[in-house]
Amino acid sequence: MKRENNRTKEELRPVKITRNYIIHPDGSVLIEVGNTKVICTAVVEDKVPPFLKGTGKGWISAEYSMIPGSTKTRKTRDINKLKIDGRTQEIQRLIGRSLRSVVDLESIGERTVWIDCDVIQADGGTRTASITGSFVAMAEAIYKLYKNNEIENMPVKSFVSAVSVGMISGEAIIDLNYEEDSSADVDMNIVMTDKGEFIEVQGTGEEATFTHNDLMSLISLATKGCRELNGLQRTVLGEEISGEIGK
Repeated sequence: MKRENNRTKEELRPVKITRNYIIHPDGSVLIEVGNTKVICTAVVEDKVPPFLKGTGKGWISAEYSMIPGSTKTRKTRDINKLKIDGRTQEIQRLIGRSLRSVVDLESIGERTVWIDCDVIQADGGTRTASITGSFVAMAEAIYKLYKNNEIENMPVKSFVSAVSVGMISGEAIIDLNYEEDSSADVDMNIVMTDKGEFIEVQGTGEEATFTHNDLMSLISLATKGCRELNGLQRTVLGEEISGEIGK
């Protein structure tokens, strides 16, 4: 099959992560994956949800949204609908649990790291880009606590990245843009650590089924892609922060 910009089936779209994109948060990035662009910020707050008060344990919580002009037709803001739609809730929960899975929450004390992912331009893969970008913002925010001697060690145990994969006309491809995603027979989002461990595998047959061999092909593609994204995350964070992750 022919892909945009003559990408191969195994090739990610061009990915760029710009650190310190916003000056006020404790960590912030703009992540660009092809035409998809997401601003991810991390802010540390010295309090936790009520269910964690007095436990000495921290929390990581995520919010996700798409600005009205991020899609071809204007997307109504959730505040104007007086509710968060189901897709938004699903994505922000995915982001939150993906990041919590690699952080020793007791080590950050009774603090909450707020992750905000705002999609400013959407062309497929917004949730996976949000996870990949927000990890960098979170790592920077938590490292600042460590560097300022507010916590005893760097509690981030692994890198986290995510990528979409899918089946179109019997072929496994990686990092689907919107056009590919909307026509895929099978759609899957995979979240992984740099140690090759899976955090989440979301796979669906869109009016189609897939075989065990298809699944293995998709997982193999995602593993390769996530390794590439981990490498970029390391480069963007630099040795000072990357060297402390997983120690």
